[in-house]
Amino acid sequence: MTSAEKQKIACFLDIAGDYLGSGYKSACREYHFDDDTENSASPQITQSNADFIEIIAQEIKVCGNCSLCQTRINAVPGEGVMQPVVMVIGEGPGEDEDKQGRPFVGKAGQLLDKMLSAIGLSRNENAFIANVVKCRPPKNRDPSPEETAACSQFLKRQISILKPQFILAAGRVSAQTLLKTTEPIGRLRGRFTELTVEENIYPLLATYHPAALLRSEEYKRPAWEDLKLLRSKIGI
Repeated sequence: MTSAEKQKIACFLDIAGDYLGSGYKSACREYHFDDDTENSASPQITQSNADFIEIIAQEIKVCGNCSLCQTRINAVPGEGVMQPVVMVIGEGPGEDEDKQGRPFVGKAGQLLDKMLSAIGLSRNENAFIANVVKCRPPKNRDPSPEETAACSQFLKRQISILKPQFILAAGRVSAQTLLKTTEPIGRLRGRFTELTVEENIYPLLATYHPAALLRSEEYKRPAWEDLKLLRSKIGI
């Protein structure tokens, strides 16, 4: 508040006092006020990471940036803890996720929870789970480049707010989308790469999607090797 603003308030209070006292208005007295400094100003109310994540979630739920909004039952923003050790990023919601509005809750999601638990991770304690697209593509098809582009700003904002220590890209679509590459998942997995979001660098490990493990036994061993590599880095 400026000194002039304070003077006006003081003058008003003097007038009110005169009216309530003698009933006569006296001349406004001059006061010597200083302008408020930044340190003496009223403290600003700040929002927590959870507040910002919830704001993004509400935006996602009413988003109409691509045609997926026309066929969804529920958008699926993601869920987990703030400041996660690991952020798991999958491809997109499936039928069960579309019905519940939660990520990875079907058979593949149940397997993912077991995989994470095996290396000391949980969406309830130290992980956050999301997808590159927030609405289910019809018949669980791969999301189109236009659809992933429409959702990209939501995912970038989530990463920037959560600031995970590591990112686990679950599946080909997730890894290729995040790393902007067409390399097959077999070449992308098994090693850490760097993902830059808003000038921050995040170690990213790609692995097979849990749904692929349910379809084919051959992916289970390399997926477990990936998880062990992640566990060695996070030290849980």
